[in-house]
Amino acid sequence: MFEIIKTKRTLNFMKFAKPATLLSLILVVISIGSLTVNWLNWGLDFTGGTLIEVGFEQPANLVEVRSTLEAAEFPDAVVQHFGSSHDVMIRLAPRDGVKGQVIGNQVLDSLRAADLGDVSMRRLEFVGPNVGDELAENGGLAIIIALICIMIYVSMRFEWRLAMGSVLALAHDIIITLGVFSLFQIEFDLTVLAALLAVVGYSLNDTIVVFDRIRENFRRITTDTPEQIVDKSLTQTLSRTIITSGTTIFTLISLFLVGGELIHGFATALLIGIFVGTYSSIYVASALAIRLGICREHMIPEVIEKEGADQEAIM
Repeated sequence: MFEIIKTKRTLNFMKFAKPATLLSLILVVISIGSLTVNWLNWGLDFTGGTLIEVGFEQPANLVEVRSTLEAAEFPDAVVQHFGSSHDVMIRLAPRDGVKGQVIGNQVLDSLRAADLGDVSMRRLEFVGPNVGDELAENGGLAIIIALICIMIYVSMRFEWRLAMGSVLALAHDIIITLGVFSLFQIEFDLTVLAALLAVVGYSLNDTIVVFDRIRENFRRITTDTPEQIVDKSLTQTLSRTIITSGTTIFTLISLFLVGGELIHGFATALLIGIFVGTYSSIYVASALAIRLGICREHMIPEVIEKEGADQEAIM
């Protein structure tokens, strides 16, 4: 297998376990504090509102469109290209007592009056606040159910100490990712929710690869301490981690820079999640398993003695 880092010397990852644990605790506390004070900047998918898609004959100038809508008393309008430079999607927060059809007509009239070229209505949708609340509730339930199912799966596949480490690492990744969105008030929409579920899967996969090697080395090596075995396992999987994370990050950076506003939050959440998930596989999941007292005896499968095995065979 191709390896970026080839070294016969085991890297001492667990040497930094205590300061890394302290850093994780500080980040989690800050994230929870920000979520408590600021909560999240919910997008229109969750708060409800009007979504308008208009088409221009020539490429649309988003700066002029935003200025026109602001002058027409729509300062909260979110304007972005949708599909091509000729198509523009406009999202507006709900107005009390004003129907979505009326808002759509007002927006279209203001754009036509601004002499921005021939403008036509392509789509008009209205999402009510009740639907938004239901989406937020179902999204939270989806993440909780995913964590529960993962805990059951990992508990069946690994020893409970490793399972506990992996589940807490996943919770750690989600809390910090949400904390960044809360702290900087980045808009949280359905694409970000999808990214959070993807982060759960990515982080779990990375952790399971490391745990498989830890279990294998515990059974094969009889003289090393648990810390030495974990360090050796992390060193052996380091090249795989760098290749996997690196290629994924390069793709996400491209999406973040040129993917447009529609998937900006999606790319942001995945970038944060992959950085934090790679870190947590080492300094949360593995380090916690050591703190819980993982040892070689826990990794050796229990031998089930068959009935009558202690009796002599009948000739």
